[in-house]
Formats: sequence, structure tokens, C-alpha cells
Amino acid sequence: MCMLTTYLMTALINMTALGLLAGLLRNNTSLVQVRRKPFTWGIVLTIGVILAEAGTLVAQAYGPSWRSLNLVCNVLGFMLSPLIPLILIAIFDRRFLRQHIFLLFIAGLNAAAALLSPWLGLIFTVDSTNRYQRGRFFIIFVAAYSILLVFLVIVTLRAARKFLYPMQSRLIGLLLFTLGGTCVQIVFPTVYVTWHCVTLALFLYFLLLSEFDGSLDVLTGLFNRAAFEKAVSRLSGHKKLSVMLIDINDFKRINDTYGHDYGDAALRKIALVIRNSFDGSCCCYRIGGDEFCILCRHADPVRLERQISHITGKLAHERLGDMHLPTLACGYSLFRGEKLLDFQSLLKEADAQMYRAKQQREQALAAEKWA
Repeated sequence: MCMLTTYLMTALINMTALGLLAGLLRNNTSLVQVRRKPFTWGIVLTIGVILAEAGTLVAQAYGPSWRSLNLVCNVLGFMLSPLIPLILIAIFDRRFLRQHIFLLFIAGLNAAAALLSPWLGLIFTVDSTNRYQRGRFFIIFVAAYSILLVFLVIVTLRAARKFLYPMQSRLIGLLLFTLGGTCVQIVFPTVYVTWHCVTLALFLYFLLLSEFDGSLDVLTGLFNRAAFEKAVSRLSGHKKLSVMLIDINDFKRINDTYGHDYGDAALRKIALVIRNSFDGSCCCYRIGGDEFCILCRHADPVRLERQISHITGKLAHERLGDMHLPTLACGYSLFRGEKLLDFQSLLKEADAQMYRAKQQREQALAAEKWA
């Protein structure tokens, strides 16, 4: 009974902490909107599983007359537990779930096995004396949970590789903590640590992703200047690097002539074109009012020229429907790893090339005017 009391107190602490996390989530202004709903569901499901686990322990402590509660709580616990990795996947990348719909089928298969277990003993059994045992096909739960955890690893590592923002080591460390904590109870059924770890992991994910989302520029969705500075401070270990600067031509005139609302809309449209023109090896930043910088993990000039051509071609297409949309000036520099990295020199070289592009454009416009 003393162990039951201890567990119920820790369960109450976990649920209180999750309630506080829900309050933080509601008032947080950094976390992007698309993450809020899955985070909320993660909190609700975790509280549900904690209650289910507590229910099984209470039912077992009070003997055979509580067998029905034991059955119901075990069904709920086994149904809901594999949904936690799914929720974490959705927090990172909801599109991944839509592209891998079979993950929902795996969770559904486990849920069906859990529902049938009171009669067929698939995942668990509770005998007439109210004693719990793992079922003949407990492996169904283990396999479903493990597969979903593996895909959580894949999504987390993809997110870590995608950005030069300094979150990779912390994200991987948090992932290992979550995996380790949730697997202990599968190996040692009487060690009730899973939901303590999940509660703490949700807090840590919230803090990390709030910091990450706070590094995004609100208007364009690209990374902001602060994120750029952090990324630059971590570039010394890169063997190859490309730095591209992009500036909007005559942006002040655009704002003065058509208004700041149109200027903001143009910025958003241009930022979208820029982001869609680069793959996962590049990271895009808005470093000033109408200035953008792209850091790439390669030093391939052909690839960069192709990406610049994509940007200019796409904007030319957009201008067919909006003749006021401004043009861009681009410049880039390459670091091939043959010497010690001097980022400021790279930045100045890209800046000089960008301004040469601006001058050439102005000269071409002047030539057209006098022609």
C-alpha cells in the first residue's frame, strides 16, 4: 500500500506539471500555431495514460472485486501509449504523418488488439483473482510502440539535419532521453518510470521548440537575424560552405509608392520563392528589412547559379500577375575548406558581388532609358 501511495503522489505531481505545461502552452507567443494542437493532444494523452496506469495499480490493490476497472485501465493504457510517439512526430512534421499513413494503421492495429485482450488475452490478461499478466501476443504492443519510436527518431534526425540553427545536439540528446525512459518499463514492468520521463520530455520539447520557433522571422517565416548569428558562430567545423546574399531592388520606392501592406505582401512572396528554391543543405535567413542570406553546406557554383536562375525565373512568372513585384540582386562566395574559415571575408565577397549585380541592373535600365 505504501508503494501505491508513492506512485499516486508522483502521478499527481506529473499531472499537475502537465497542467502547468498546458497553461504555458496557451500563453506562449513563440511556438508556431501548427505545433500547439499536437502539443495539447500530447498533454491530454499523457494525462490519460498516467490515470490509466494509476487505475490498474489501485484495482490490483483492492482485489478481485475491482477486476473490471483493472481491465478497462489496461485497455486504455495499451491503446493510448503508442499514440505518444505519433503526437511527437506531428509536433515536428505533420506532413510526414500524411505521407506515411500506415503509421496510423499500426497504432490502430495495436488499439484493436488491446480492445480484444480482455476476451482473447492478446496483449494482456487479468485472471479471476485480478492478477495482471502479459498476453501471448504482447509483442504486438512492443512492435507497434517500437516502430513508432523508430519513425520518431527518423523525423527528429531529419529536423536536426535540416537546419544550421544550433539545436541538433540538444534535440538528439532529448530524443535519447525519451527513448531510454520509455523503454525501461517494457523491460522491467514493475519500474514505473515511463510517464515521468514522458512528462519531463514534453516540457523539454516545449522549451526547445519555443526557442527554435522564436528564431523565425514572423513576417516571412525564414530564420531571423539572431538565428543567423548563432548559425555563423558554429560554422568553423564546416568543410565546405556557400554564402549567398539577396537584396530587393528599390524596396523603399515600392513601400513609398504602394504602401507598407503591399511591401509586406511582396516580402512574404519573395521569401516563399527563396525558401522553395533551396534544398535541405541550405538555410535561409532574413537578416535585414529587405536583405536575405542563405548558408549552404556545399561549395558548388553550378548548383548556386541554378538556384539563382530558379529564383529569378519564378519571380518573373509571378510578375506576370503582379507587375509591381520587385526584382532581386544576388551575390555569393564559396569556401572549399582549403584554408581557415574567415566568414566575414566570405560575407564581404558575396556583398560585393551583389552590389555589382545592382550596378549592372542600374546601368542596363539607364541604357534602356536613353535608347
